[in-house]
Amino acid sequence: MSELKPRIHDEDTGIDYILAGDYYIPAIELPEDDYRPIGKWGQMYRAYLEETNLLLLNHLILTGKLHSYLADLNEQAQNRYHLIVQQMADTEGVTEDLKRRSQWEWVQTMNSIASCAEEIIRDEICNA
Repeated sequence: MSELKPRIHDEDTGIDYILAGDYYIPAIELPEDDYRPIGKWGQMYRAYLEETNLLLLNHLILTGKLHSYLADLNEQAQNRYHLIVQQMADTEGVTEDLKRRSQWEWVQTMNSIASCAEEIIRDEICNA
């Protein structure tokens, strides 16, 4: 019987494996330089991946790219959300003048716009 190598590399996946007893386990190291928050949108997308695409989720985990992937997605979603809110507020005529004249109407309109923007981002994330 041949001797098992202490470390092997899978060319298909790009993952290194270390011999532990009679089994090879993935040599996974988390990136230490990425301290960006995953945020609401990143957490939502991770839950979506857990339900719909475990293959992609496991690949991102095993390659150590999950955190940066979710942090990037969160930043993009936040930027898109702010852009959508601004565009919808401009379209509906929500201004500082309205805020001074009728705070209640301004709050109602902005809450409606924020809700619509969140729904748009949620659909874009989950259907990406």
